[in-house]
Amino acid sequence: MNPMLPARLAELAKFAPTVLLAAALVPGVAAARESDRNQPMDIVADNSGGNLAGGNGKYRFSGNVVIVQGTLEIHADTADVIQKNGETERVVLAGKQATLKQQMDDGTWMNARADNMDYNVNSEVIILTGNYKVDSERGSNAGQRMVYNTRSGDMQSGGDGTRVRTVIQPKNKAPAAAGEKK
Repeated sequence: MNPMLPARLAELAKFAPTVLLAAALVPGVAAARESDRNQPMDIVADNSGGNLAGGNGKYRFSGNVVIVQGTLEIHADTADVIQKNGETERVVLAGKQATLKQQMDDGTWMNARADNMDYNVNSEVIILTGNYKVDSERGSNAGQRMVYNTRSGDMQSGGDGTRVRTVIQPKNKAPAAAGEKK
């Protein structure tokens, strides 16, 4: 194992919750659990490898990738960490489908899935592509491509010839009765 790997993974741990925060904010205003950011990140995969020598390169986790940090849980076929000049530049999750779930500060849960989740650390933009869907208690958003700027809050879905679907739940939505589907 590369002796620099633990330090590089620590860099990933700083940014992975931001990826999820971006997805969590799309259908509603609730924030991802802030305390998750301060928890250790556990990454389990069938394989891992790459080269981050000199602070540049890509490190890939592949095969049944599971990332857990606090209430955050990610499942993907692959997770790529791309670094430039010793800093994490992008994190790319892929699968059929990559999924994530996280508890929000208000206690509700957010679930997201897409064939590809690409987070650019510097621009703080996440791009979900390939049959994405983001669900929360407040609603859902689904389509083929969504670009979300976590810094500005700007979101763009569709515009590429495909359709998007957004469902916004009423503020006073009653909880589903026992046995009733949400």
